[in-house]
Amino acid sequence: QVQLVESGGGLVQPGGSLRLSCATSGIIFSVYTMGWYRQAPGKPRELVATITSISTTNYAASVKGRFTISRDNAENTALLQMNSLKPEDTAVYYCNAHFRRWPSVEDYWGKGTLVTVSS
Repeated sequence: QVQLVESGGGLVQPGGSLRLSCATSGIIFSVYTMGWYRQAPGKPRELVATITSISTTNYAASVKGRFTISRDNAENTALLQMNSLKPEDTAVYYCNAHFRRWPSVEDYWGKGTLVTVSS
């Protein structure tokens, strides 16, 4: 059974930092592209950052330079370090595990962790 469990969300003041973790089980973690997505109230889910199995990273323009995605293959965990947080970063953050080998595609999601940036 595949599980992705996010943690580390909470309330933080503008300019503050948080680190999100995504603990996984039931997958061969090292071969999956891991991603963080977020969904603010009334808005569609959007990509925040991804990291491939060879640690190539990609970021949304809105978080580039402030957020850092990483992975720990020994711990089967993906991380998102968020610095210089802004009120517009407020959202539920979801972890995603993605694997594609034709013709198969696998996508797994966590249940999300809430990040609130407010003074």
